Amino acid sequence: MKAEELRLQRCTNCRTWIWGPQWICARCHTFNPAWESVDPIGVVYAWSRSYHPFIREYAHRTPYVTALVELPHAGGRRVLGLMPDAASHHIAIGDAVQGRFELDEGAVWPLLRWYPFDDRT
Repeated sequence: MKAEELRLQRCTNCRTWIWGPQWICARCHTFNPAWESVDPIGVVYAWSRSYHPFIREYAHRTPYVTALVELPHAGGRRVLGLMPDAASHHIAIGDAVQGRFELDEGAVWPLLRWYPFDDRT
């Protein structure tokens, strides 16, 4: 994510998408699947609004919305990410979203944030 890419595993033999990360393809049992870049564009599969600050550094950001997004360019695999405040007020299952990688002040790793899809960008 530091390279601002969403990468998921894909079997080099049968081309099956794999998520979460594994050492072996569950379909054809080939070892060491490759990591491939995937367009961070998908559809909201599920979401949850959290009022409890699970991470102390983000306590000032509650409530926040975690979205589970289905990626059509990755065989329908689903990836978690956060939604920014403004976008999270009108979220609905089935909404088209696009991911952006954002590095918060003082953070080491970027976060994947989902925004309403805008095909003009």
